[in-house]
Amino acid sequence: MELAVRAAAASCSSSSSLHPPRLPCRLGRSPGLPLPARRVAVAAAGAIALDPDIKNEQKAEVFACPVCYEPLIRKGPPGMNLPAIYRSGFKCSKCNKSFTSKDVFLDLTVTSGMKEYSELKPARTELFRSPLVSFLYERGWRQNFNRSGFPGRDEEFQMAQDYFQSVAGGILVDVSCGSGLFSRKFASSGAYSSVIALDFSENMLRQCYDYIKQEETPMNTNLALVRADISRLPFASSSIDAIHAGAAIHCWPSPSNAIAEISRVLKPGGVFVATTFLSTPTNSGPLSIDALRPLRQIVGPVNSSYNFFTEGELEDLCRSCGLINYSSKVQRSFIMFSGQKP
Repeated sequence: MELAVRAAAASCSSSSSLHPPRLPCRLGRSPGLPLPARRVAVAAAGAIALDPDIKNEQKAEVFACPVCYEPLIRKGPPGMNLPAIYRSGFKCSKCNKSFTSKDVFLDLTVTSGMKEYSELKPARTELFRSPLVSFLYERGWRQNFNRSGFPGRDEEFQMAQDYFQSVAGGILVDVSCGSGLFSRKFASSGAYSSVIALDFSENMLRQCYDYIKQEETPMNTNLALVRADISRLPFASSSIDAIHAGAAIHCWPSPSNAIAEISRVLKPGGVFVATTFLSTPTNSGPLSIDALRPLRQIVGPVNSSYNFFTEGELEDLCRSCGLINYSSKVQRSFIMFSGQKP
């Protein structure tokens, strides 16, 4: 981890170029490979204007307006994949708000398209918007979780797949997906009709796209990248079959509001699976002590007040948000838990 931090820091200090495949110093740019202008479509509205053959309009599958939750009208080619979404524009059928692809993701936040207004989120949210953290997430950061009992990527993925057996073939949303560590595995498994990698961090989504290119994942795979707020999910009620949240709930500003939203968008019989750190006397915060220490000198001080829970609290939270059939697997401070929409 420390070697990765030094390498990233050296890259930042040695060059300010946006083109070489090194970590840029600017917070608003992608930490991975550059996006070739001729290969990646620009904002969806512009793409439509350049392509007169795209005239069809239809409801946008599961996407809904984050302001009023009314279905979005989609203009462009159908399909829940990167090329189709790049070439599509989305508009709310009620409040008339428009949404387009930005860089490599579809921005479905309430603030999408705003020119003057901006919001500053809690420090733990802003931390993951940093290109440095996005770059390091799969290069040492996530691996540190194994010290607290996390079983490792492959085993954790299989554990989640076991919970999702009853909803195989449906639509899966990987909320707070980060750099797409599990989103890419869910999409590559072929077990779902569509996989939506969703995160609030622009740089995490850009990093996910870079990994997709590096792994030579076919662009027409049913995988979409969406920027959204976990407490304001841009999906119609009862429209999603499966929702996964890997090592995320402890970072959410309001876990209760987030799980209430998850419950709202799940179909009857839909399954929610999440992992997090249990609150224990020795767990003052693996994120604040172990994972953040190498980064403090580079990204500066951060608020380490993460939400850690007892298992009883997690079960109570799921139940109070309308989920049933609570189940869990525990290994030291690691817990994977699941609930189902009745």
